[in-house]
Amino acid sequence: MFSKRSHSSGEDTPRRRRVASSGESTNRVPLASGQYRRNQTLSSYKHATHDDSERQKAHTLTRQRRKLGGTLLIVFGAVVFLSLLLWQLIAQVHITSSTKQLAAPFESARYEEVVHQYFLLNPAQRLKFLLNEESLNSFAAAQLPELEAITLKGTPGIAEADFSVTFRTPVAGWQIHGQQYYVDASGVVFERNYYAAPDVQVVDESGVRPEQGIVVAGSRLLAFLGKIVTEAGERGYVVSRAVLPQDTTREMDIYVTATTTRVKLSIDRGAGEQAEDMQRALQYLQEHGQVPEYVDVRVEGRAAYR
Repeated sequence: MFSKRSHSSGEDTPRRRRVASSGESTNRVPLASGQYRRNQTLSSYKHATHDDSERQKAHTLTRQRRKLGGTLLIVFGAVVFLSLLLWQLIAQVHITSSTKQLAAPFESARYEEVVHQYFLLNPAQRLKFLLNEESLNSFAAAQLPELEAITLKGTPGIAEADFSVTFRTPVAGWQIHGQQYYVDASGVVFERNYYAAPDVQVVDESGVRPEQGIVVAGSRLLAFLGKIVTEAGERGYVVSRAVLPQDTTREMDIYVTATTTRVKLSIDRGAGEQAEDMQRALQYLQEHGQVPEYVDVRVEGRAAYR
């Protein structure tokens, strides 16, 4: 009465299962159009493709350009920095004289060498912006006393520098034991003179032998002479001759133009003070019509004459 109804396998299977068993994989890759099949499991997985979009290509190209631009900027900055560093570097030194006319030529190699010696002791100062010219002048003057100043003049090329040297101008000279010495207005004693010989020369009447320290005494006397010549010139007197008296190296006599009076000085007293006392004494004697043999201003505030 009740008979079993036979169903085909296809009819008994639910429709959702029939889809799954139809031989099609549920892990199917999405279509190229980006649409998905019905009843397909969604997945974030996507097959790699070699066909990038135009936008992706533009982004990649932009990143590459930025990276290349940054690299070029770093390289350009490094080149500029190294160029400035080489321009500031002093590797080769050229020496020229100042505009003042010289009476004798000078050896530039002699003064280039002293600059190189200074840089060996101070290598960081080979860079122009670190150069201490005051320190360089002190070092050069200690090695070569005839140098008054040495100045950085310019940059003729990469790693090169021009230095201008100014030599001391002598105001007086003194020959000691066959060696000629000179002194400038500041009282610095030196041996090499590149200008005309000074008009004032010291006449040595002391009789002191060189082995008794005459060279040391001579340097001190010349320094004093340079100062007294300058001080006298500022007061209108021109020193024509200086005499070192007998048996002493601590006194000096000078002659000035327009008078035959001998002025006695002491190197232990300031040159400016004695020049002022000399001026007062000579003016007093001139006003009273007297021409004494000498005027002694060695003692402060007291002038004697005979």
